[in-house]
Parts: sequence; structure tokens; C-alpha cells
Amino acid sequence: MEVEETSEPRTSWFSGSGETHSICDHAGKKRKQDSTTEAVARILEDENEEADGEMMSDLVNDSEEPSNKRVKPVVKSNSLTGVITPVKTPALKRISQSISRSISFRTEARPLPSTPLRARTKASSFPRRRSSQCWSDTVESHDLTAKEIKRQEVIYELTQGERQLIDDLSLVKKVYYEPMLKLDIMTESELGQIFGTLDSLIPLHQDLLSRLERLRGSEKTVGEVGTTLMDWFPCLDAYVTYCCNQVGAKALLDQKKQEKRVEQFLRLCQESSFSRKLDLWNFLDLPRSRLVKYPLLLREIQKCTPPEHPDEDTLPEALELIQSIVAEVNKKTGEAECQFYRRGLVYLEESQRLPEIQQSRFLYCHGELKNNKGQRLHVFLFELALVLTRPGEDREGAQVFQVYRQPLPNALINLEEIPDGEAAGGGSFRGAFTGGNDKVKNCFRVSSRGRSKAHPYSLQANDSFSKQQWITCLRQAIVQSRDRTSHTSQSQLPPQADPDLYHIAELSLSSDTEMADHTSR
Repeated sequence: MEVEETSEPRTSWFSGSGETHSICDHAGKKRKQDSTTEAVARILEDENEEADGEMMSDLVNDSEEPSNKRVKPVVKSNSLTGVITPVKTPALKRISQSISRSISFRTEARPLPSTPLRARTKASSFPRRRSSQCWSDTVESHDLTAKEIKRQEVIYELTQGERQLIDDLSLVKKVYYEPMLKLDIMTESELGQIFGTLDSLIPLHQDLLSRLERLRGSEKTVGEVGTTLMDWFPCLDAYVTYCCNQVGAKALLDQKKQEKRVEQFLRLCQESSFSRKLDLWNFLDLPRSRLVKYPLLLREIQKCTPPEHPDEDTLPEALELIQSIVAEVNKKTGEAECQFYRRGLVYLEESQRLPEIQQSRFLYCHGELKNNKGQRLHVFLFELALVLTRPGEDREGAQVFQVYRQPLPNALINLEEIPDGEAAGGGSFRGAFTGGNDKVKNCFRVSSRGRSKAHPYSLQANDSFSKQQWITCLRQAIVQSRDRTSHTSQSQLPPQADPDLYHIAELSLSSDTEMADHTSR
């Protein structure tokens, strides 16, 4: 799967060196940095030259290819954009994906400043690019129907995607992990935490690639593919370990980027042609991106498979298998993410340690919101509680989240949406939210129905899209938490209770006092 490139400027992760160091100390550090930079540059230049050689070879082959081939006219596309149609995903999955993109992890590739650290003797002639070749480009003639051509294109995309993923993961090992270990830019333990089990994924995908290539016949077409995928998909259980490690890996990588030697090395890599202007995290996230694409590809192969084809029975089974694997990986990753952020919470008062926080198994969403004083808060919507925090760092530089005010149990939350353009009456929104325009935008209010210590919180999202995602997630969290509380109340009724009195348990949910007492137990 290709990772989108963007030209958005990148925020600097470090400040300039202090000016109070002694001359000897400064010179010593300077010599160490220069030697590291030269060693890194030599490694990267070797990789650039190899990339240039591959590019020149591709160009020569393209120029030698005959231009008068006689092929059956087909509609060609440089990608599967026109072949693969959007897939409907469950509402919660869509929400979590949107929140992750717009609020939680902003990990888009951002080119760093292009100022070189030193003059280079040889500039890269060509940026390393991806091949846009389609299956139709690999055959000289065929007598296939349009539907079968489409099927072969999707299978070819599946095969090429495996090859590109293997190349990228091998590149990460060669130009990131090994040099950083050799040059002592990070310790072996730190690199192990950041890269996780990535090395074990390479032979896994090499196995699938070799299986797919063996299926290709003399006419470069693939017949039955369902059985092969059914046999291979169970290997993807290895992704549970890798994806669960990613939350902590991302946090540690962001922390290490503040060190000048690490930042310097990663900047040199990103400026090199082999990186395609992507940063290290983009490469580390490729396996997860590849995993969620398998169901999409299988659906397209299934749509293009004619009746009575050998794949007609095996593809639905393969699709069901890969969907269950992806769901399991998502579930375990969500649990790992929840545990990671729970460990990072710093409580100022013991009363803030709600049992609902510790009992939560996953996060609906999390991200930045402003309060009515204009302060930036990082808000976590756990499975059973809403927690407002202020981001900070501990003594070792790791990010922590100081709990702000009193957390709210989801089952007790009252949610009020504040329409855009509403006049900013009163002092709660004036100034901080309106910015002098005397209008409120992208705001909502949450309050507790049964706990006196929890004051109402008026919050503002960055834009209307983020606000809507928060509103949707909050509504879902509130409903599911109340349903859970209702079921718990019913299960705790005496076995001999009169069924005609069961409605009393339902009615008690509307009582703030009884709800608070039940939740605190």
C-alpha cells in the first residue's frame, strides 16, 4: 500500500545547542557529531547510488521495449483506483479510523528542511519511484473477457504489493536499524522497542510472494488463488504482537527524536532518494496498512470471479478468515493502546482514580480539545469513562498525561451540542472560544448527572469534522455504558424476584442518586 506524501512543513523536534558549554566540550561534541554525520552520509550515499542504478536499469529497459506490440485493447489504469470500489465498514470502525487520522495520531509524512548538513560530492540523479505497471503491461496478447482482465489486474496488484512491502521492510532494516545500532545512535534495547518484531514479517511475506508467483502460468495468468490464501492467512497472527507494540514504539520514537543525533540521522535518511520523502514511522506503519488491505483485495477478486470457478467456494471462506484475523488484531491493538495510555495517567487526587478507568478495555477516541479558558487539553474517551488531561513529560522525557479535574463515568454523562453561530452569552465562552467574533463554533458541553464533584465541561474541537466525530463517539459510549449498567442491574436481582417487578430496575436508571450509588460499587 502506498503511503501518501505531503509537502506540509514539519515541526522541529529540538532546539539549538546551549552556548554555555566550554570550548573543549563543544569541540569534542562537534567532532563526534561530524564523524557521525560523515558515517551516516557514506551509508546513505551507497544506498542512493544503488537506487540510481536500479532507476537507470528501469529506464534502459523501458527504452528497449518495442513500441509496436500488438495487444488487445483494454482499459488500463495506473492503480486500482478505478478497479476497487470503496468498502462499507462498520460505523465504529469508520469512527475510530477518522478520529485516528484527524485527532489522535498525526503521522503523515512531512518533509524536513532541505538545508544539507554538508556539501555532497554526488547528488542523486533520480528519486526512487514505484512502478506503475499493470498486469496488462506484462502480456503481449490475450483473449480474456473484460471481467477476467479485471480479476488478473487485482491478483497482480496483490502480488506487486507483497513485493513492494518486502522491499520496504528490507530497506528499513538495512538503512535504519543496522546503521543506528552500529553508530550507537540508539541502544539495542531502544531499537528493539521501536522496530518490534518487524524483522520476522519479511520471511512471512516472502513466503506469500513465492506462492503467488508459482500460481502464474505460462500465459502469465493466475487461475485458482483462494486455496493459497486460505493456507497462508493464519500466518498473519504474527501481526498481533507487532501491532500491539506500535503504540509504545511511536511514543518512544517521538521521545528519541528530541535528541540531536537521532534527529540528524532521520533527517539525512528522509532527504535521501530511497526514502521517497517518507519518515521512519511511515515505513514502520506499512505492515498494518497492508493487513487492512487484504479484505479489500479479496472482495474485488471475488466480484470478478465467474460462476463455477474453482475460487467460487474458497474465496468467501478466505475472506471470512482474513476479516476475523483483522478484527482480532484490531481488538488486541485497542486493548494495548488503552493499557498504554492508562499507565501514562498522573492523578493529582485519589478521588480521580475512577474504577471505570481501570475497567475500560479500549478507547473510543482521544485527541486535543480546548476548554472554555482556551487551554489545550488532551481528552481520552475510554470505554467507560471520559478523562480530561494536560500533556506533560516525566523526568526521563517520556510523555505523561496529568488528569485535569474530575473524570466522568460514561453512563452518567449528559451531552449537549452547542450549535455553530450561537451567541456567546455569559462568560463561559466569551473570549476564549469566540476570538472576538462573539460567535461560538465547534463546541459541545458534557456534565455529570450524579456526581457533585464533576463540574460541567465546555469543550471546543479544532473543526466541524472533529466535533462531529467526538459527538458521535460520545453518544455511542453513553448508550453502551448505560446498556452495560442496565444489564448488570438485572443480573444482580434476586433469583426469586417477581418478573412483574423487573421494570423497577429499568426505572432506577433515571435516578441520579441510585445511578451514582450503583456505579461507585
